[in-house]
Amino acid sequence: MLYEFINANRDDIISRTRERVRSRPWPSVSSREIEYGVPLFLTQLAETLRLESTATPFASDSIGSTAARHGAELLATGFDVTQVVHDYGDICQAITEIAVERQAPISVEEFHTLNRCLDTAIAEAVTEHARLTAQKRSVDEAERLGQTAHELRDLLHTALLAFQTLKRGTVAINGSTAAILGRSLTSLRDLVDRTMSEVRLAAGKQRRERLAVTAFVDEIAAAGHLYSEQREIKFNVEPVDSMLVIDADPQLLASAVMNLLQNAFKHTSTGGTVVLRARARAERLLVEIEDECGGIPEGTGDLFQPFGERRGTDRSGLGLGLSIARKAVRAHHGDILVHNLPGKGCIFAIDVPLAAEAGAPLFV
Repeated sequence: MLYEFINANRDDIISRTRERVRSRPWPSVSSREIEYGVPLFLTQLAETLRLESTATPFASDSIGSTAARHGAELLATGFDVTQVVHDYGDICQAITEIAVERQAPISVEEFHTLNRCLDTAIAEAVTEHARLTAQKRSVDEAERLGQTAHELRDLLHTALLAFQTLKRGTVAINGSTAAILGRSLTSLRDLVDRTMSEVRLAAGKQRRERLAVTAFVDEIAAAGHLYSEQREIKFNVEPVDSMLVIDADPQLLASAVMNLLQNAFKHTSTGGTVVLRARARAERLLVEIEDECGGIPEGTGDLFQPFGERRGTDRSGLGLGLSIARKAVRAHHGDILVHNLPGKGCIFAIDVPLAAEAGAPLFV
């Protein structure tokens, strides 16, 4: 009987399965699946086979429930659903190989049952994994919307307080209260721009145009000078080759550049310098923002992770800007590169393709 064969050769089957799991190039392997997932499924498989060979009432959902738990465990450890599919396939392959090697007397019906158990396990694990993934996404989205609303409310509240103070005429229009109003309004605009970019990216909506890089950089520089005045930071814009042309969605790409520029001003101390430059490298355009933040500390996590770790002591914002910026750049078949300058600062570079046909009409 197949269940007897599995029980008698349990250690060898587990060992063979673990060898297969460790040797596969993809998907990645977790210690949790090797230590717990494989033996767990094998135990349930043997019990299912035993019950089907007796008059004992068979709980048809038992192996599916176990597979669902396994799918949940995989999600908790950060692995894709392909992990569980490969695990179950590796177990059945190991059982089949050892049975053939030892010429075990296993009937065709039992192999059919083995395959059915495999199908059930995969189906239930995939379903559970999908359910939990959707649930987590819903929770994350609710948290993100809540934090965005909270930030929006705080900025509006600060702006209104400053406006009311200025309206009473008790403070000078060019004083610190006006500066607070200006910073709040600027932050509100940035929040709206960031949210609009995120919505358009999620919807897959882009409006590509042929753009002269000089005109594109000039618009970015105009906004950058306002930030530099607010922060009392020097802002240098290096000359741009007038022949450089790109095909891009102006709003999305400008939003990505502005996010990097805002971060540069945020993390550069008063009196420091931020540099904006755009240059060609091979068939690519590099838009670089160099700051004097002191460098990115060792051990800093992924700066592009949503709600992830942020450099410096400034914790304003939601930590979504860099993530959205990278999505916008990747939508242009590019990426954002980071070059750390320990003790000085860092350079964030947007790398996108130059336009293929330089002679086409320009929208400037």
